[in-house]
Amino acid sequence: MAVKAVIDLPKDLYQTLSSHGLSKEMISRETKKLLALKCYRDKILSLGKSSELSGLPMWEFIEFLGENNVAVVDYSEEQLEKELKNVERLRKALKS
Repeated sequence: MAVKAVIDLPKDLYQTLSSHGLSKEMISRETKKLLALKCYRDKILSLGKSSELSGLPMWEFIEFLGENNVAVVDYSEEQLEKELKNVERLRKALKS
């Protein structure tokens, strides 16, 4: 089940957007993409949920993030160090 969210635009603003080729559907689509980007950047939604909200397949959403200078992987130095130690541990285990 979907929940409908509506934005109100002043008529003159909509007419300006429309005169530049933006239909109601395009405005809705772009709004969802930008909301998804913000929710991912602000760590409100996961990558998968943000992709779902945007209406884009995962890889297209990742490209969209890159085009808008939003890092897909955003580890703190501590998290990155922990991940690298895990990788090293796995590498050693595979050699054994």
